[in-house]
Amino acid sequence: MTEETQTDAPRTELTDDAAQKRRHAAGEDPEKRLQILEGAWKIFTDQGFDAASMNGICKAAGVSKGTLYVYFQDKEDLFVALVEHKRAMFFRGIVDRLAGAGSLEERLLAYATGLSLQLNSEDVIHAQRIVISVVERMPELGVRFYDAGAKHFLSCLQDVLRRETEAGNLAVPDPVLAAAQFVELSTTGIWRARLFGRRVDEPTEAEVLPIAREAVRMFLAAYRP
Repeated sequence: MTEETQTDAPRTELTDDAAQKRRHAAGEDPEKRLQILEGAWKIFTDQGFDAASMNGICKAAGVSKGTLYVYFQDKEDLFVALVEHKRAMFFRGIVDRLAGAGSLEERLLAYATGLSLQLNSEDVIHAQRIVISVVERMPELGVRFYDAGAKHFLSCLQDVLRRETEAGNLAVPDPVLAAAQFVELSTTGIWRARLFGRRVDEPTEAEVLPIAREAVRMFLAAYRP
C-alpha cells in the first residue's frame, strides 16, 4: 500500500502541472475569449449588470463555468474587459480622422461627426446605461469604464491640440479642458436625449453634420491665434 501511494504521488503532481499548463493555454486562446465576450455582451445588454449572472453568460457563450473563470476573475472583470474590447469597435477610425489629410478644420469636422455617430450608437448607449445603473454602488466600475473609453479618445484629442498649439495653428492654454469642450459641442442636443431615452433612434450623419460644423466653428473662434 505504501509503495503504491509513493508511486502515485509523483503521477498526481505531474497531472496537476499538466492541468495548470492546459488552463493557462486555454486562458490565452483569443477565439475562446471572444466567444465569452460576445455571449456576455448579449446578456449584459438584455438584462443589465445586476441581473446578469455568470451562469447565464456561460449559457449564452456556450462555455463551462470553469472555462469562464479561467479567463475572467468575476463579473466586474468580465464587464470591463468587454468594454475595453468594444472600445476598439466603438471608436474605430475616429482617432485616425485627426491624423488624416486636410486642414485642421476638416480634420476636426471629421472627428466631431464620427464621434457623435458612435457615442449615439445603440451599443455605446447600452454600455453607458449599464454603468450608470450600478456606479453608485460600484464607483470603481465607473472609473474603469471611463478609463477604457472616454479617457482614451479624449487623450488623443488633447495630444492633437497640444501639437497644433506648438505649431502655432491654435492657442489652447488648457488642452484637457478644450478637448472636453469640443466633445460637448459635438454632441449637443443628441447624446443626452439618447442616453435618457428621450430619443430612441440613432442619429443619421445628415443630422449630426450641422451640429459638428457649428462645434468646429465655435471651437476655432475661441482657440485660433
